[in-house]
Amino acid sequence: MIASVRRTVPRSVRSLASVSSSNVGPFTVFDRKAKQLQRDRAAAKDGGKSSATVDYVRDEVADRLLERLEDIKRRFSTILDLGSGPGHFARLLGPENATRCIMIESSEKTLYRDPDTTFQVPVERIHADEEELLQVIEPNSQEAIVSCLSLQWINDLPGMLVQINKALRPDGLFLGAMFGGETLFELRTSLQLAEVDREGGISPHVSPMTDTRDVSNLLGRAGFTLLTVDIDEVKVAYPSMWELMDDLRDMGESNAIIGRRHFIHRDTLTAASAIYKELHGNEDGTVPATFQVIFMIGWKPDPSEAKPVDKKSTLQNVV
Repeated sequence: MIASVRRTVPRSVRSLASVSSSNVGPFTVFDRKAKQLQRDRAAAKDGGKSSATVDYVRDEVADRLLERLEDIKRRFSTILDLGSGPGHFARLLGPENATRCIMIESSEKTLYRDPDTTFQVPVERIHADEEELLQVIEPNSQEAIVSCLSLQWINDLPGMLVQINKALRPDGLFLGAMFGGETLFELRTSLQLAEVDREGGISPHVSPMTDTRDVSNLLGRAGFTLLTVDIDEVKVAYPSMWELMDDLRDMGESNAIIGRRHFIHRDTLTAASAIYKELHGNEDGTVPATFQVIFMIGWKPDPSEAKPVDKKSTLQNVV
């Protein structure tokens, strides 16, 4: 087993300010403090056993993310894992991928949930808010930054991508995976129909997610080039809607929208469960849940790279 390193970040950096409706900015959609507490509670429940049991989605996405990294055919001295969790992606890295890995995670209990995890490369754990990346990482210092299922909780996603770009060295790699807009569409539609039927209106119970069409534009605006964006799905069958909701809670993936409802009537949930099975149920009696995943690759430009020839200028010079 390779020992891990623990870095203490100053309290001014580590603390997560509580967000309220009175200080909502143009990009403030999620209550980051609530999300940190959700993940802390999930990681602490049953000594982390319940949380570890529901790692199946993140582990599957981390495995698919590693496949994309291995397609690049480059060995990095350091890979920074942004929003690392307990190490879903980091523990897959081998010496052929990187010399070491830096893990950054806003939930301290999640970051240290599995103290006995065996890593193939040395890791350094940093407890800090992912949204404050440049407060803990120097600009132009990283060869590669990877993010596995954490960007969907970032308030200012365009600004986050700019921070990632600034943290990378020239010709540095960004490799990310985040939930897309069709994630849990079965649950969303079932809850909405049940609320309309039982309460006469709807409220958001599943967090809004980025549309796949926007990702390429956001990466380009952040300064990345040689972009690759593709979509994949992870489908899971559950006995009923209730087990799905239990697992989402243990994943720390409960709703964290500012102004969200904290209580749903039992009658509404019962109706939603019946609608879920009626509209989306499988023949074997289970219900499906779709996790849409957007994979993205971008490179920070290197000023030393050869630039494409400006054909128009060349023709003018010839004439």
